[in-house]
Amino acid sequence: MTRPDDRKQDSFELSDEELKKIVAEADTGGRRPTGLTARLLMLTALAWSLFQLWIASPLPFSLGVFVFNDTEARAIHLAFAVFLAFAAYPALKRSPRDYVPLQDWALAAAGAFCAAYLFLFYAELATRPGLPTDADMAAAVVGLLLLLEAARRALGLPMVILAVVFLIYIFFGPYMPEVISHRGASLSKGMSHMWLTTEGVFGVALGVSTSFIFLFVLFGALLETAGAGNYFIKSAISLLGHLRGGPAKAAVVASASTGLISGSSIANVVTTGTFTIPLMKRVGYAPKKAAAVEAAASVDGQIMPPVMGAAAFLMVEYVGIPYTEVIKHAFLPALISYIALFYIVHLEALKADIRGLPRRTIKPAGQRLLSFGFTVCGLVILAGTIHYSLGWIKTVTGDASSLVIALLMFATYIGLLWYAARLPELHMDDPDTPLTELPETGPVLKTGLYYLLPVIALIWNLMVEELSPALSAFWATMFMIFILITQRPIKAFFRGTGDLAVATRAGFDDLLSGLVTGARNMIGIGIATAAAGIIVGTVTLTGIGLVLTEFVETVSGGNLMLMLVLVAVICLILGMGLPTTANYIVVSTLMAPVVVEVGAQSGLLVPLIAVHLFVFYFGLMADVTPPVGLASYAAAGIARCDPIAAGVQAFFYSMRTAVLPFMFIFNTQLLLIGVGNLFQLALTIVTAAVANMMFAAATQGFFIARSRIHESALLLLVTFTLFRPGFWMDMLYPPYEEIPPTELSRLVEEAPRNASLRVWVEGLSLEGDDVSKGVLLPLGDKADSASARLARMGLTVMTLGDEVQVAAVRFGSQAEKLGLEQGFAVTAIELPSDERPAKEWMFIPAFALLALVWAMQKPRARRKQPVAPPPAV
Repeated sequence: MTRPDDRKQDSFELSDEELKKIVAEADTGGRRPTGLTARLLMLTALAWSLFQLWIASPLPFSLGVFVFNDTEARAIHLAFAVFLAFAAYPALKRSPRDYVPLQDWALAAAGAFCAAYLFLFYAELATRPGLPTDADMAAAVVGLLLLLEAARRALGLPMVILAVVFLIYIFFGPYMPEVISHRGASLSKGMSHMWLTTEGVFGVALGVSTSFIFLFVLFGALLETAGAGNYFIKSAISLLGHLRGGPAKAAVVASASTGLISGSSIANVVTTGTFTIPLMKRVGYAPKKAAAVEAAASVDGQIMPPVMGAAAFLMVEYVGIPYTEVIKHAFLPALISYIALFYIVHLEALKADIRGLPRRTIKPAGQRLLSFGFTVCGLVILAGTIHYSLGWIKTVTGDASSLVIALLMFATYIGLLWYAARLPELHMDDPDTPLTELPETGPVLKTGLYYLLPVIALIWNLMVEELSPALSAFWATMFMIFILITQRPIKAFFRGTGDLAVATRAGFDDLLSGLVTGARNMIGIGIATAAAGIIVGTVTLTGIGLVLTEFVETVSGGNLMLMLVLVAVICLILGMGLPTTANYIVVSTLMAPVVVEVGAQSGLLVPLIAVHLFVFYFGLMADVTPPVGLASYAAAGIARCDPIAAGVQAFFYSMRTAVLPFMFIFNTQLLLIGVGNLFQLALTIVTAAVANMMFAAATQGFFIARSRIHESALLLLVTFTLFRPGFWMDMLYPPYEEIPPTELSRLVEEAPRNASLRVWVEGLSLEGDDVSKGVLLPLGDKADSASARLARMGLTVMTLGDEVQVAAVRFGSQAEKLGLEQGFAVTAIELPSDERPAKEWMFIPAFALLALVWAMQKPRARRKQPVAPPPAV
C-alpha cells in the first residue's frame, strides 16, 4: 500500500527531463529543434563565440582587419543575443519546442537588425547626435519593444515589469506624485537616450558583458565540457563522504567548486544536486533540508570569486577599482559563508546522529593521519613552489616569461595526462543508482589535476603579468581549447588503446559543443545586461536616484541601522526573479547611491566596494527566498518535497550569508581592507570564520548540545563581538581625532599606498541643496605630490587661508562617484586616534564567553542524544 507521504513526495518530484527543462528555460533556451534549424542555431552560437574570441584577442590590432570600437562590438553582441533569444526561447508554454515558428524567425531577424543598428549606421549616427531621423526612431522603438519581449522569454516577467515601470516614469514624469515628479521626456529624447547613445541599453553593463563576461562564461562552459564539473563533484564526495553528514558537506564543497566557473545558481543546483541530494536523503537528511542545503550552497556560488555570477566584472566598472582588488575584497566573506554552511550541515548531522557513507577500504587511523599530513604538506610545498618559482621566472626571464611559463605549463600538462592515463576514467554516475561505498580518494583526485592548469594560467595572467581581465580570460580560454582538443588523443596514446583519429575527432566535437554551450549560456546574460540598461538610462535621464535617497532617508528618520535594513529589504524585492547579472545592475544603480549618501550624512564612511557588495548580497538572497526562489524550486524538484518548505529552510540556512553585509559595512577588515600584516590577516580570517559559525550555531539552536535560549543569546553576542569588536571599543575610546583641513596636502602626500582618508565636506549641490557629509578618499599609489595623487582620483583642491575648497571634479572619476562637487569646502579631516587601544583586544572576552557556553553545554553533550530515525528513501 502506498503511504500518503509517498504520494505527497511524488507530487513534488521532477523527472530528469523536467530538471533539464528548468535549466534550459532559465539559461540556454527551452527549444531543441532538429535538422537544418538545429544546425543554423548551432552555427549562430558558434559564430558568436568566435566573434567574442576575435575581439578579445590581439589579432585585430596586429593585422589591422575587423577592428571594432566598443559601441560597434556592443551592438553586434546584442544582435547575437536577441536573435538567439527569439530562436531558442519559445514565446509561450504551449509554443512548439521542436521547431522555430515563422513569426519567431521574423522577430529574431528584426530584433537583430535593430540591435545592430548602431553598428550598421555608426558613421551616419555620429554626424547627427541628438537629431534622430524617422528611421532612427523606428529602429529605437521597435528595438526596445523586441528587447522587452526577448527579456520576457529569456528572463521572465519580473525584469520586463521593472523595465516598463521605469519607461513609464520617463514619459509620464509630470503626472507622477509630487515627491517623484520630473519634467518628463519626449519620445524622441527618451528613445534616443535609450537606444542611440551609450547611456541606456548600450551602456556600461552591456559593455562589460561584451568585453569580460562572455569570455569567463565561455571558459566555464569549456571546463564543464572537458569534465571538470564531474571531477569537482566526485572529488568532494570521495574526500568528505565518510564524515558525519558527509554527502551534505560534499554538496557544499562541490557547489563552491562549481560556483567558481558557473554563472547560474539554477545550473549549479541541477549539476551538483542531482547527485548530492539523493545521497543526503539516503544517509538521513529530511528531503526539505537536503534541498535547502543544495540551494543555499549553489546560490553562494554566485558570491564566490573569480566569476561571482559575472557581477565581479560589472563591479570593476561601477566601483572603479581593478578586477584583482574586487576578487580580494569578495574572497573572505564568500569563504566564511561556505565554512558556516559546512558547519550548519555538521550541526544537522549531530542533531539527527547522521553518519557518513562507508569507504571502500578502511585504513588504520595512524596511516590516515600520516597520509593526510603528507597531503597537506605536499599542497603547501606545491603552492609555495608555484608562487615563488613563478615570481622568480618573471624576474629572471623578463619579457620572455610568458613563453617560459607556456612551455612549463605544456610540460606539466603532458605529465599530468600521462599520470591520469594510468588511472580509470571518471564517468558520470547515474544518480538513481545507490552509492553503497565511496570511491577511492587518491585515484579520483589524481585523475583530473590537469583541469587546474587553465585556472593557474588565468591567475598568472591577472596577478603576475597584470593583463586585463579580458585578455587574461582569452589566453586561459585558448589553453582550455587546447586541452579539449588534445586530452582524448593524448590519453589514448599513453594507454595504447583506441584509434587516435577517432579520439581527435571526439576532441573537436567536445570543442564545438563547448563553444556552442558557452554562447547559449550567454543569451540570458546578454539580454539581462541590455534590459537592465533601461533602468540605468532612466536614472541618468531623470535623476530618480536622488528621489530614492530622499525616500529612504525620510522613512529611516536618519537612523543608520534602519536605513540599512530598509535597503536590504528593497534589494531583496528588486532581486526577485532576476538573474545574477541583472540583479546586480538594478540594485547597484538604485540602492548603492542611497547607502553612500544617507550613510555619509550619518557618519558611515566606507569604501564603495563594501556598499556594492552589501546590495549585491541581498539581491542574491531572492534566489532562495519564497515565493520566487528558483534555486529552491529546482532543488525541491530533485528532493521530492514542497518547494515553499524547501525555500523557507534555505532562507534560514542563508541567514549566515545575510548577516555578513551588516558586519563588513561596519568592519571593512572582513573585506581585507586595512589588513597590514600576516598576523592580522590570520586573526581576521579565524575570528570571522568562528563568528559566522557561532551565528549558525545560535540560529540552529545547537552548539555541542541543544542550546537553551540564553545560550543562543550568548552565542549571538559572541558573534557580534568577533565580527565588530570596534563597537565596544568605541564606547570606551573615541575612534578618531579631528585634524584641520589645511593639513590635507601633507596627509595625502605622507599616506601609505592604498590608504584612505576620512574627509568631511559641506556646500551647495548642483540641485541647490545644502550638503554636509563625510567621504572616504581612496588615495591609491603614492605620487610625486599631493596634487598629483588627488588628480588620479579626479579631484583638485585649493587652499584659501584657513579654508580648503574643491576646485574641480573630473567627470566619471572616483571623486564624482563619491558625490564631491566643485565649490564644496573641506571642514575637517579625521585620523584614527593614537590613544585608542587596538579593537582586537575585545576578542579575549568574546572567546571567554564562548568557553563559558561550551562549559555550560558540555555536561549535556555527554548524555546520549536522541536519535531521529532516517526518513524513508
